[in-house]
Amino acid sequence: MEERIYKVMKGAGATNIAMGVITMVLGIATGILLIITGAKLTAGKSKILL
Repeated sequence: MEERIYKVMKGAGATNIAMGVITMVLGIATGILLIITGAKLTAGKSKILL
């Protein structure tokens, strides 16, 4: 019985680590895209405001 519980806990731990890595990668990618978009908007501000 205890061995079964440890297997379930191992699977849950592995899933949590995988989801954490995926979340970090998506967060970093989103942040980079937001910085690039903001920089483009700031650089083109003079074209928008006449």
